[in-house]
Amino acid sequence: MNTNTGGGGEFGQRQTQGPIVPKTAAEALRPEAGTPPPLSKRSRASRSQIVVFLNFFLSVAILFVLASGAALYFGMEAFVEPGPSANGDTFLIKPNTGVQEIADQLERRNLISDARIFRLGVRASGNDQSLKPGEYAIKPHASMRDIMDLLKSGKSVMYSLTIPEGLTVEQALERVADQEALTGAMPAAMPPEGSIATDTLRYPRGYTRQQIVDKLLADQKKLVEEVWAHRAPDLPIANQQDFVTLASIVEKETGRGDERSRVAAVFLNRLAKGMRLQSDPTIIYGLFGGKGKPADRPIYQSDIDKQTPYNTYLIKGLPPTPIANPGRAALEAVANPSKTDDLYFVADGSGGHVFAATLDEHNQNVARYRALQKKQADAAAKASGQTTAPAAPDDNATGGTDGGSTGVGPGAAGENGDAGGDDAQ
Repeated sequence: MNTNTGGGGEFGQRQTQGPIVPKTAAEALRPEAGTPPPLSKRSRASRSQIVVFLNFFLSVAILFVLASGAALYFGMEAFVEPGPSANGDTFLIKPNTGVQEIADQLERRNLISDARIFRLGVRASGNDQSLKPGEYAIKPHASMRDIMDLLKSGKSVMYSLTIPEGLTVEQALERVADQEALTGAMPAAMPPEGSIATDTLRYPRGYTRQQIVDKLLADQKKLVEEVWAHRAPDLPIANQQDFVTLASIVEKETGRGDERSRVAAVFLNRLAKGMRLQSDPTIIYGLFGGKGKPADRPIYQSDIDKQTPYNTYLIKGLPPTPIANPGRAALEAVANPSKTDDLYFVADGSGGHVFAATLDEHNQNVARYRALQKKQADAAAKASGQTTAPAAPDDNATGGTDGGSTGVGPGAAGENGDAGGDDAQ
């Protein structure tokens, strides 16, 4: 057995320390690992805490950007996709309501799917200060963008209020008070008769009743001044008050546009001659005031004899105030009446009137009208199986037509139409 004293297991090398460890032939022939290379500066730096933190921060930032991009993408998709409401609805924004509250209300009403997306979408588009108060009609399945554009446009739901020609101020204000979309109290004082415009107004929910009344008053004032400024130069009318008063009588006497100016001419001719106007609507106003005559209440002969400041069968000239709110057509008819000598008119039985310049001619027209009334009553009685025409409400009732007027016009209170014959001065 040979002893190797010159190495540590490899041929030709001396081992100076440690015991000699015998090796097998396979181990002796296997190469041993060399000396590892020294660590580079870069490898040591990559293991520092700062680099690790920066790598972590960068990874988080990348993930955040990716997540934000995904959220933005899906948020934009949700902002423009059809909404959840199958039927649509109206939506009210009160003044000084912020975007967050609007978004929450829309979500609670199931008009949008997510209030946060709506709020962010509005702000991202720069419209967070552009949503206007009002009531809006939101269509079925409207997207959040559609709703935003609608609220930004200010195109509110509009309501209508119609004041027909011939209503009194009291009757007109009842219509204003009944408007559910209006807010606030009615005016404390009743405006003057004849001062309300007969028109159709459109307004958004939230308008006050006082605002509506103020506009009706302003519109009528403007209209009266405009028509009065273009009146015929020879009218026997002293001022705008009398002008509106006579226009209100014309308004109540006829609803026919083709005969208003002729009816106005009759009254103006009678004023010029100092004759009483003898207009049935003035009797009604004197008896019932602004509330108006009940529909089933005829005019009686005894009503014609009742003394009131408005009974133009008894007073001379115009009544103290208008008896209704006249419209533009009645005002223009008085401002520029027909050129005629007519002093009388009577209903013709078909919604219009027959005019006359003399009392004799007028009495003939009245007789024809009475005969027509009797014929119609007999025909109605025959159709209903009665042997005679139904009796009048009492012996004093006159033959009323056209919304309560006797329909026989000036000078025709009596059966012979001669009540006005003594009026000529």
